[in-house]
Amino acid sequence: MKHWAVKKCALALMCVVPAAVAIPPEHKISELPELEQEAQHDTASERIASYFTRYHFSSLTLNNELSEQIHERYFDLLDYSKMFLLKEDIEAAQEYRHLFDDMLKRGELDVAYDIYQKSLERRFQRYEYALSILDEDKPMDFSVEGDKYYYDREDAEWAESKEELNDLWQSRVKYDALNLKLAGKEWPEIVETLGKRYNSALNRLTKSKSEDVFQTVMNAFARSVEPHTSYLSPSNSERFQQNMNLELEGIGAVLQSEYDYTIIRSLVPGGPADKTDELSPEDKIIAVGQGSGEDEEEFVDIIGMRLDDVVELIKGPKGTTVRLQVLKASQGAGGTPSEVEIVRDKVKLEDRAAKAEVKEFEEGPYKGRRLGVIEIPGFYNNLTADVKKLIEDLESQKVEGLVIDLRGNGGGALTEAIGLTGLFIDKGPVVQVSDGRGRVDVSEDKDGKTYYDGPLFVMVDRYSASASEIFAAAMQDYERALIIGENTFGKGTVQQHRGLARRFDFYDKPLGSVQYTIAKFYRIDGGSTQLRGVQPDVVFPSFVEASDWGESKEDNALPWDKIDKASYSPVGEINSAEVKDLQQQLNQRIEDDPEFSYIFEEIERYREEKDKTWVSLVLTEREKKQEQQKAKQLERVNERLKRAGKEPIENVEDAPEEFTEVDPFLDQAALVAFDFIDKNQLASN
Repeated sequence: MKHWAVKKCALALMCVVPAAVAIPPEHKISELPELEQEAQHDTASERIASYFTRYHFSSLTLNNELSEQIHERYFDLLDYSKMFLLKEDIEAAQEYRHLFDDMLKRGELDVAYDIYQKSLERRFQRYEYALSILDEDKPMDFSVEGDKYYYDREDAEWAESKEELNDLWQSRVKYDALNLKLAGKEWPEIVETLGKRYNSALNRLTKSKSEDVFQTVMNAFARSVEPHTSYLSPSNSERFQQNMNLELEGIGAVLQSEYDYTIIRSLVPGGPADKTDELSPEDKIIAVGQGSGEDEEEFVDIIGMRLDDVVELIKGPKGTTVRLQVLKASQGAGGTPSEVEIVRDKVKLEDRAAKAEVKEFEEGPYKGRRLGVIEIPGFYNNLTADVKKLIEDLESQKVEGLVIDLRGNGGGALTEAIGLTGLFIDKGPVVQVSDGRGRVDVSEDKDGKTYYDGPLFVMVDRYSASASEIFAAAMQDYERALIIGENTFGKGTVQQHRGLARRFDFYDKPLGSVQYTIAKFYRIDGGSTQLRGVQPDVVFPSFVEASDWGESKEDNALPWDKIDKASYSPVGEINSAEVKDLQQQLNQRIEDDPEFSYIFEEIERYREEKDKTWVSLVLTEREKKQEQQKAKQLERVNERLKRAGKEPIENVEDAPEEFTEVDPFLDQAALVAFDFIDKNQLASN
């Protein structure tokens, strides 16, 4: 059996660096630590295997089939882009593909540690090579026609030789350099910045820890089980508790490490990052700086940095400033980094509170008519009581109907989803929960009182998930509200969080915790919200198809299924023919709405580029694209100003906020609402 442990003397033959090194490496490959499994890891592994197999909703078996999946995902986590390991490395590990199940059960992870050690060595070699091709006296040529960097190599073959990897890294370094060039840096500064970046990567590799290996292999296991199942290292477990208690002072963003990048997975509604209106889910943070003005410090490049270390840079005392360099997801891989300044604060519950406004049209067929809008960013504790007060306030302002805006609402407390539903029905079932063993619990509203019985509309989008889907589905099944927007996310699963420590453990280090799926949500009509989400009655144009977004795109997502219908009766009547008419009216309006012409243009651009796997390395092409985007933004702002009878501007930064921050979806939803109200009034007369 070929063993994975590689002697340093053998590695020296494989790590050939060109004679003339412009940026010398600050570390040697001999400084890499020899990582070994720690005493607590065998116990932790056994307990994790028990939780994931005995208590998970799927009741799965840890066998050779699952072992193959874990083996494959382990390599995905180590080298998703296929930029570090060689084909020979993958082939040498094939004999272990049926051993991961046995290793996890026994807690004996030597093979996983050997594979990780090889990955460290390969990574070290690649960053050494990256440094070797940086030369302050030889600027890179960004005018080579047809030059591209293939950033998405998920489906690519593994490189067969070091020379093939060298070619890939020539493009990778050139891509990094061009991004800095587009950010305004000159070549000497680019060389200095990349030199620091790649040497920092070497430094981080020399500080690798045993917990890094354990976390990687356990999450390969977890993701092979199901998308919402995970292992949390001791530091991540502590952060989880801080977030649950809302005690973390920082920017209010959930971060995730994804193939050398730190990705914003979600923003805490009302948190400091959310309030900037400059950050979005899927944005990549590439550098972090401290302070502003006279106290401003240099940015620290964080590409390839361990997530724990990134979090330490970003969080900090309330009132202090952190600056982020961000690659916007909306601009694609070819975007130029932007700088976002955030004042840290405690993420308080009250910042996430629901808020209300009165929507009144100043012109058109519904001029002077008023509609109440309640925006709910998350299902926090006491939400139902807050919304009850907002309803009373809106009713006092003589609104004709009510919109519950759940766009971007990722969920929260199930009890609040049930309570919110109860404001709009007398009593009855709201959601069903099944544990996968045939046991079904029906959660109900039991107060026998309706707090609002007027026309009701619920807005959702593809980011509306979990508790949002439970509320929207209940309103739809009861025919109590008209659902407007995009197909929702499709997360219909229930997770449980458990610490791995036991009372009589005597380990020097903590064991961390796990989160795993224990149940699924079902609508009262019997269908699951899992995978399919909630399909709106009236549908807005969307950037993505329902099948291309959300839970349905996750590996190993639990399937949609159905259980028996709960005992309930509709409290309203949503006529299908009437809904069809509303959709046709909406479609006609948005065809003539200039704001939706912009949206259709963005949808077309997104769909043209969504399957693109490369970005141009030609400076003029990238600059042209940037200028086109800026010009398009300015053109649209000036068109809005013209429609309002105002003078044009030369810079977008000079535009009033109401001409840059527009919400045509809410405008059209309000028109749909009045269409619905008037149709039903005519019918009742």
